[in-house]
Amino acid sequence: MVLGVVLLAALAVATVHFWSVRPQPVRAPEPVADEAAAPALSPDPLRSGAPDPVPRPAAGEPPSAGGGNGSGQIVVDVTGKVHRPGVRRLPAGSRVEDALEAAGGVRAGTDVTGLNRARLLVDGEQVAVGLPPGLPVAGATGAAGGGGVGAGPAGAPGGAGPSVPLSLNSATAEQLETLPGVGPVLAQHMIDYRTENNGFRSVDELRQVNGIGDRRFADLRPLVRP
Repeated sequence: MVLGVVLLAALAVATVHFWSVRPQPVRAPEPVADEAAAPALSPDPLRSGAPDPVPRPAAGEPPSAGGGNGSGQIVVDVTGKVHRPGVRRLPAGSRVEDALEAAGGVRAGTDVTGLNRARLLVDGEQVAVGLPPGLPVAGATGAAGGGGVGAGPAGAPGGAGPSVPLSLNSATAEQLETLPGVGPVLAQHMIDYRTENNGFRSVDELRQVNGIGDRRFADLRPLVRP
């Protein structure tokens, strides 16, 4: 009987061991979808070819080109001793040198000592090249030389017509001194104001020059331009 109990116990232990080490089927994991595995990313316009939501300036173009006329351009009149005088449209922010190039350049032998080529242009202004004060501009008069009238000095009786006003932005100190009531000191004040404020944008700015009162401004106003 003792032997039978030992055999039954051994059989029970063997049965439990066999049951615990038996092979069991293993289930393969399900594949995870790509959409769930990676977070949604915003499309890259540079890679996907989608249009860029922010407009970018072309190469070489300034980031902003605001002009006085709201179109990114200014209109200036280039006259005097240039190869192609006339009205020119230039990008806003252009300088006198750009206007001269647009007009074909300055004629050989022209004295441009008093011309500030680095000055910023203002919409609607006139750039006179190589013209002394009081010299009429060709084409500025309606019938120059017509009717047998001789061309006398500007403003004189029987003259060809009205003379060109003196440019405040390009005149030299000597030219400014030819204006009524303007001496060396006042001419220097006008040049200092022009340098500090990047040029005159209107004739009315003469009121802000030290030494020019209402009476003197009234005398100078018809004789000058920006």
